[in-house]
Amino acid sequence: MSARSMMLAVLALALASATCQPAAQEAGPLSEEEAAAIRAVVDGVVEAELANDWEGVAVALTEDVVSMPANEPVIEGRDAWLAWVASMGFNVLELTTEVLDVDGRDGIAYLRSSYSETFTAAGVAEPVEEEGKCVWIFQKQADGSWLVSTWICNSDLPLARAGS
Repeated sequence: MSARSMMLAVLALALASATCQPAAQEAGPLSEEEAAAIRAVVDGVVEAELANDWEGVAVALTEDVVSMPANEPVIEGRDAWLAWVASMGFNVLELTTEVLDVDGRDGIAYLRSSYSETFTAAGVAEPVEEEGKCVWIFQKQADGSWLVSTWICNSDLPLARAGS
């Protein structure tokens, strides 16, 4: 076989291989429907927290969620998060959340929010009033749903000083 024939055969094979590949998914920004679905997840989390339904919150989390609560070590995994929240003895009395921003692309999205809450916790005599902000990172699942894969919350209030 001549070099020219060999080159044509390789070119034909490459062309045939390229046309047999599945079409790449269109990469693009988050649609309004996806943003609405993500906001609905946050609404569900707020409802579950107000009901002190921690299993209800956990269904919005990926199995390997990374949670970064204020003034606490990182918590890795849904089961570890459930154990942590149970150990804290939270009882949410009031909670409001405001979604400030939602964006993403290609199956990853983020949501930025602020919150205000009142809760009781194990070992704390009086209800705690808290204000802060959160970043939620979502991953689109194979079924098209969105779950929280990373959850970071920080207080806007200064830490209590010793003796105050």
